[in-house]
Amino acid sequence: MGTAENVELVRRGYTAFNAGDMATLSEMFAEDAVWHVAGSGVLSGTKQGRDAILAYFGELGARTQGSFQADLEDIVGGENYTVAIQKTRAQNNGKTLDMATVITFVVRDGKIREGREFFEDTAKADDFWT
Repeated sequence: MGTAENVELVRRGYTAFNAGDMATLSEMFAEDAVWHVAGSGVLSGTKQGRDAILAYFGELGARTQGSFQADLEDIVGGENYTVAIQKTRAQNNGKTLDMATVITFVVRDGKIREGREFFEDTAKADDFWT
């Protein structure tokens, strides 16, 4: 797959994520994919494998009573990485999350192999989940 196909895969992933379509997301991730979440909060750290990544995505929805949204603003495709720029929005226990987030994706053979989340304010993101 080339850069344009990788960009389209990531774009479809955002649509599936925001719709809660875990079946489609499951097809998009490699079984041995890795997901890295910045910070030192309760949801931070490395998620090993597709099942752990999908469980993490489910946790985002569960902890926010379904209010979590990743509003895609732009995607930049390169030879090695596809970079998504998003606005992250959610409500949790009277707290509001509304911040810029960047996720770098590694796509190989038509599957997402790795994702790395970077938050505009990591301390605020960590606090939101407590």
